[in-house]
Amino acid sequence: MQPSRPGPPAVPPAPVPVLSSEVADALTAGRPVVALESTLLAHGLPRPDNRAAADEVEAAVRAGGAVPATIAVLDGVPHVGLTAEQVDRVCADPDLAKLAVRDLPVALALGRSGATTVSSTALLAAAAGIGVFATGGLGGVHREAADTFDESADLTTLSRTPLLVVCAGVKSILDVPATLERLESLSVTVVGYRTTTFPGFYVADSGSTVDWAVSSPEEAAAVLAARRGLAPGGVVLANPLPDDEQLDPELHDRVIADALAAAARAGVRGKAVTPFVLDHLHRVSEGATLAVNVRLVLRNAELAGRIAAALALLPR
Repeated sequence: MQPSRPGPPAVPPAPVPVLSSEVADALTAGRPVVALESTLLAHGLPRPDNRAAADEVEAAVRAGGAVPATIAVLDGVPHVGLTAEQVDRVCADPDLAKLAVRDLPVALALGRSGATTVSSTALLAAAAGIGVFATGGLGGVHREAADTFDESADLTTLSRTPLLVVCAGVKSILDVPATLERLESLSVTVVGYRTTTFPGFYVADSGSTVDWAVSSPEEAAAVLAARRGLAPGGVVLANPLPDDEQLDPELHDRVIADALAAAARAGVRGKAVTPFVLDHLHRVSEGATLAVNVRLVLRNAELAGRIAAALALLPR
């Protein structure tokens, strides 16, 4: 009789996000919830302004009629909805890692902490059963990507994640037309909010357009519901700033051109280009870009709250 061979080692179950009591109660009761990323707080805004912004963004979601769920990984545990003390930690720790989807397994396995990007926030939000996510701008295809192959994981993650993300387009330092082409190739549904003009984050008009627009939170919620019924994947809702709240377009274009030229002279390439250009933009604009950044996130958070509230009223 052949001795029995040991089977393969048992695979531990994937970690389940820990929900805050408020988020857990809301989801159980079918009340609206909006996911929020934590990278904006840890890496996108300066300290201590980031802590005040964290409260303002959550308040904007509540003003829209939903419960905010800021997401982060703390000591290897993904948290969906943070306590005030946990938000303090995210905003104060200068060594907090930046976690995209590819980084989550390492952080979870080794007990590390990190702020979640658009891609990892979307993944964890969907795992928790949250259908709406608010952020500032998506990542996308970088300029010179034909040589560097530099493309954000946000795009592929959204192609297989069943949620709607409210954003101000993609950062205009990226290749916006190429990003929209990739979203089309990945079958991600892209619609504008009351416009077919695709925004460029700091500016209302990136120079590109989209084919579809919705005119209300109810229509946006209906699009997500229809998408869920058809195929896996997400919906991008582009919500541009009003013209009188955007960064001066002439200043924006001039500073980006100067920053790209400076990066080329300095030999900055690949992933280092984006932070180099953003830092240049922040310095030359004397902080105006940071004010615009907060403004657009607040608008997106409130609109996301209204969409989540509309989604909660639809039959399941």
